[in-house]
Amino acid sequence: MSIISRFAPSPTGYLHVGNVRTALVNWLFTRKNNGKFILRIDDTDKVRSKEEYVTQIREDLKWLGLDWDEEFRQSSRIERYAEVQNHLIKEGRLYPCFETAEEIEIKRKMLLSRGRPPIYDRAGLNLSKDDIARLIEQGKKPHYRFKLDTSSNIEWNDLIRGKIHFEGKNLSDPILIREDGSMTYMLCSVIDDIDYNITHVVRGEDHVSNTAIGIELTRILSGNIPKFAHLSLLKSKEAKISKREGGFDIKSIREEFIEPITVSALLARLGTSVSIEPEQELGVLINDFDFNSHGKAPAIYDFEELVRLNHKILTHAPFKLVEETLTKLGINIDENFWESIKGNLTTHHDALDWAEICQTELEPIIDKNDADFLKSCSDLLPQGSWNENTWDEWIKIAKTNTDRQGKTLFLPIRRAITRRESGPELKHLLPLLGRDKVYQRLNGKKA
Repeated sequence: MSIISRFAPSPTGYLHVGNVRTALVNWLFTRKNNGKFILRIDDTDKVRSKEEYVTQIREDLKWLGLDWDEEFRQSSRIERYAEVQNHLIKEGRLYPCFETAEEIEIKRKMLLSRGRPPIYDRAGLNLSKDDIARLIEQGKKPHYRFKLDTSSNIEWNDLIRGKIHFEGKNLSDPILIREDGSMTYMLCSVIDDIDYNITHVVRGEDHVSNTAIGIELTRILSGNIPKFAHLSLLKSKEAKISKREGGFDIKSIREEFIEPITVSALLARLGTSVSIEPEQELGVLINDFDFNSHGKAPAIYDFEELVRLNHKILTHAPFKLVEETLTKLGINIDENFWESIKGNLTTHHDALDWAEICQTELEPIIDKNDADFLKSCSDLLPQGSWNENTWDEWIKIAKTNTDRQGKTLFLPIRRAITRRESGPELKHLLPLLGRDKVYQRLNGKKA
């Protein structure tokens, strides 16, 4: 059997780490099995769906290296959905209901207050044709619920959570058609999965009950039931991650100059038994993918962990992998320069600081009270070739031969050499600058 999976984002906001993790797991699983990966844009929400989000979704997936074999938009399939909707109404599996949202909420609260599950009482099924006609004449618009088989047992062997079982009598008939005639996620998604021969559905555990209803609906429509895998939810330290909360979207992460492989290396193994390592390519993640490694407990996402991993990845990154990115950022350095600084970078953008200090002519900042001190330090600069030990050798001599130490020793030197009060460690900068340039800056000369 050829594996076909899909990622189905809604273009009502930017992709966040939670749904990107779902996309990544689908993609890794499918690519490992040489299957087909489909991008489905769930854009039936005409009010909230925006074309700018569709564009950003595509860009973010491409940035991550997640390609797809086919793409379609639900908005192009409205006629197909209407055809199935009419069939289900004709068969009596979709029935009209007229309760308002407030009335439904009152019923729900009354059931909960009695310690009973908030299952819809199927009042709509008791309406006669005359009742329905009268309510419509009064200006009321029906919504339609899917009539579940209360005697059915719905079971599947989840690829992550094991055997899952629902009894139809414990499920509430879901609303599939809203009052305004629009269809809910459930109906469109099931129709798409049937029509596109989806073999595996991978999504968050918050969809488990939806899956039970989806299986029942698929049976009614004589479709092939796919296999399911429900990922543990991704949470931050404070709360559940949401695209509406902000701070977790891929667009923002990109703006922080985090590497795409860093995002994938972290999200692919969060919530699994596999250790998070500074991988350099997606191929490693594909080869290592296994649903059996995924746990059921919520996985914790921490942006600081992403930053730390990014540092590790850059530390091991060969120049050929970063050269194009550095050039796009306007950072023109060679392989030797990269090898000298990469262990001190958190992001690619940090290399800009190093390049500006080492490659640009700088006018040193020297306080008049520090001029003689800095000239004395320049006369103490070691001769010969410099390495990362040069700084320690030089500063020990400077301490011995001047009356300064601590901040009064280090800060004037840093200002003169870099024009900054903080930045890259001087022990790493000195070999890149060279003796002549350091000597001139310590003596107040532009170099």
